[in-house]
Amino acid sequence: MPAYAIAHLTELTPHPDIPEYIERIQATLDPFSGRFLVHGAEVEVLEGAWPGDVVVIEFPDTAAARAWYDSPAYRELLPLRTEHIKGDVILVGGVAPGYDPATTAAKVRESLPQS
Repeated sequence: MPAYAIAHLTELTPHPDIPEYIERIQATLDPFSGRFLVHGAEVEVLEGAWPGDVVVIEFPDTAAARAWYDSPAYRELLPLRTEHIKGDVILVGGVAPGYDPATTAAKVRESLPQS
């Protein structure tokens, strides 16, 4: 089941480390079969507020995503971003093939208080 590293980047301080980070990150992703799904795209806000940018990287599974994030190659590179860009980063598992949202709706319905 695929997993995703998602970053919501909110404050960028322009610095030469940023393009270096972007140039070098793919080499850290390759050993874990990571690939960008969203990077540098314009955000269209449909509801609420979304200041900043979004990055989505897909991995084959959560173990690969965690291994990439914890890898020495990425840990060495990470300060180039974190010292100049503030934001939040999460790892999240995707849904299995054939996922049916009706199953989730049924579980939510079962958890509701009975009236």
